[in-house]
Amino acid sequence: MQTQEMSVIIPKIFDAIEKLIPLYMEIPEEKCISNGNLAVCIIDEDGQVHGKMFGTNKARLRQSYKIAWIKASQVWLTGVKTGEYERMVFNKEVAENANGIEAPDLIGWEGGQPITLQYGTILSVGFSGFRGVVDLETMVKSVADTER
Repeated sequence: MQTQEMSVIIPKIFDAIEKLIPLYMEIPEEKCISNGNLAVCIIDEDGQVHGKMFGTNKARLRQSYKIAWIKASQVWLTGVKTGEYERMVFNKEVAENANGIEAPDLIGWEGGQPITLQYGTILSVGFSGFRGVVDLETMVKSVADTER
C-alpha cells in the first residue's frame, strides 16, 4: 500500500482506538494499569513509522510509547507476535539474535503483532497500556472497524 493510502487509513485506525479506550477503561484491571495513558506504534511495509499517544500523563505516555515502539519494531523484524517470538527464542526454535534482537531488547509481552489489511498490506503493530491480550484485541478491533 502506498504512503498516500497509509496517510488515510492510519488516522482512521487511531480514531477507532480512541473510541475503544473508554470501553476498556470501564474494566478495573485495564484502568489500573495505565489509567488511560496508552500508545500505539505502527510500522508500514515502506518502513514509515506512525504513532499516537492517548492520555495526559506525559511521563507515562513516554514509557507506553517506548514499549509500543519496541513491540512494533520486533514484529517488523521478525514477522511474529511478540509473545510468540519470545517463546520461540527460549525454546531454541530461533537463535537469540537471529533477527538482530538480543535478550535485553527482546520483548515477550503480548501487544505486538503483524496485522494484514484486507488488500494484503501488512502492518507491524505495537500497542501498550492495557493487559497484553487487550492490547492485541484493541488493534484487531480497530483495524476491523476501519475496514468496514
